[in-house]
Parts: sequence; structure tokens; C-alpha cells
Amino acid sequence: MAMAFKMATTGTWVTDECKNSFMEMKWKKVHRYIVFKIDEKSKLITVDKVGGAGEGYDDLAASLPDDDCRYAVFDFDFVTVDNCRKSKIFFIAWAPTASRIRAKMLYATSKDGVRRVLDGIHYEVQATDPTEMGFDVIQDRAK
Repeated sequence: MAMAFKMATTGTWVTDECKNSFMEMKWKKVHRYIVFKIDEKSKLITVDKVGGAGEGYDDLAASLPDDDCRYAVFDFDFVTVDNCRKSKIFFIAWAPTASRIRAKMLYATSKDGVRRVLDGIHYEVQATDPTEMGFDVIQDRAK
């Protein structure tokens, strides 16, 4: 069985697949984004979707469900005013208003543990609708 990292507060476990996919995104740049979900029965946090290096922020936004919570990480590449190429990793806690209260509570209480396992996140965005995590929000936070 794969190794998992337990979070004491909620009893959820982050699978190795999550950490390995994140490390591939962070160091090898093979993924642009990763979407994670919590399986409520097994209490495992697993990879739901992985976006290839050629995909963009709109693809990430389209992959988030309208009626269920998710975590996502996005590798944002940009050029500074000094003409330097930079990359920042965003953690997005997606909890739409149409999702169940139980799911919102589970995702809210597990969030800090997931962030601890995914070492190297620069910024966090919490969103309940697409306007709260728009591309303009990401650009403003990265500057």
C-alpha cells in the first residue's frame, strides 16, 4: 500500500500520489496544475485531475466542480518589471456555495494539513465562486 500522511485533526490522509505529483509540478514543471479531492468514505486525499504543462488557468477553473469542494495548486509563470522570469505556486481552496455543508467543513478542517504536506506553496486563495479566484486575482497576488 502507498504511504500516506495523516492529519490528526480530521483523520484524513494525503496519499503519496498527491505529494509526488506536486513535486513533479514544482521541480520538473511537467504539470501546470493539480486538483485534489477528499474521498469521504476512505478519508484519503487523492489527485482528481492533473493539467499538462501546456494547459492554462482557464483549464484549471473549468475543471473545478460547481457543486463540490476541491483543493488545487497552480504553477503561475510570469515576468517581473525587471524582465525576470518567475514562478509562484498558488494553493486554491475551492468551496462553492452550492456544495454540501459537510464537505465544506471537511475541506476547511483538512486544509492546513494538506498545505503542510505540499511544501513550497507561495500564496493561498480561498474561493466560493469563480470571481474570487479569477486570473486577475492570481496576477495581483503574485506581484
